[in-house]
Amino acid sequence: MPFTVITLKKVPNSLRGDLTKWMQEIATGVYVGNFNTKVRSQLWERVIQSVGTGEATMSYVYRNEIGYQFETLNTQRQVADYDGIPLVILPKLNDEISKTNYVKGYSNAAKFQKAKKYSKKHSPTNKPNYKYVVIDIETDGLNYNDNQIIEIGAVKMDGGELTNFHRLIKYDKELPSDITKLTGITQDLLAKNGQPLKNSLVEFVDFIEDFPIVGYGIDFDLRFLNKYLKDFDLFQLSNKPHDLIRYVKREKMLLTDYKLKTALISYGFDDYVPHRALEDAKIIYQLSTKVNKFLKAMN
Repeated sequence: MPFTVITLKKVPNSLRGDLTKWMQEIATGVYVGNFNTKVRSQLWERVIQSVGTGEATMSYVYRNEIGYQFETLNTQRQVADYDGIPLVILPKLNDEISKTNYVKGYSNAAKFQKAKKYSKKHSPTNKPNYKYVVIDIETDGLNYNDNQIIEIGAVKMDGGELTNFHRLIKYDKELPSDITKLTGITQDLLAKNGQPLKNSLVEFVDFIEDFPIVGYGIDFDLRFLNKYLKDFDLFQLSNKPHDLIRYVKREKMLLTDYKLKTALISYGFDDYVPHRALEDAKIIYQLSTKVNKFLKAMN
């Protein structure tokens, strides 16, 4: 079982006593033990609930490139995910302004101007320039070898500006009634508004450009899209994919399941999922703005 280390600082004594039931305290505030993933997650959840204003870190064996993973609570050092590798963000200590306040020979007005000039020069004024596209498709079944795409939707975030893409797809077969019941898409709607799939895929690829693509359970979408791109002798997608469910699982380790509606509730959204491509892409985009580990990876 993976080796786990938890360190605590300025936490309630009740939490220290709680951890000693499961772990060995080898130094003041340093606890070690061997646990499976479920027990480790439950222990960390207990730390989160009881730490108060204190500090806590947890590190444990993990199957990534560096061989371990860690979490932090209320510490100056934060964890940033870089393509699956955990990195530490160190606080930037800046004493220059305080030093200027005590330079001999400067008037208060001069010191104020120097501090103002310095703060303008060094303050982070640029907001994160997120660039990614959230995609979603609707199909007439789950098997990409036998079933067809009936709708494509996408939302592009480009430095604070959102644009949408939506296509209904021409459909020559009889649409299964359970698909109509689930999505609200009817045979008449596809006959009236459907576009040829090949043209729609070309326009979709032009829309997403080389942006990273994001989805919830994105492998399903990519299997269908790449299958039909290949069938039409078009280039398959080479954009870097991000499955949002992966980041949700790392942030919300104790959810009962990881269906989209469950994830939405856990982040404070309504659980309604319309099962329409563009509407679902918009919902997944809204969810992505709340998943901190995802945003850190994109930034």
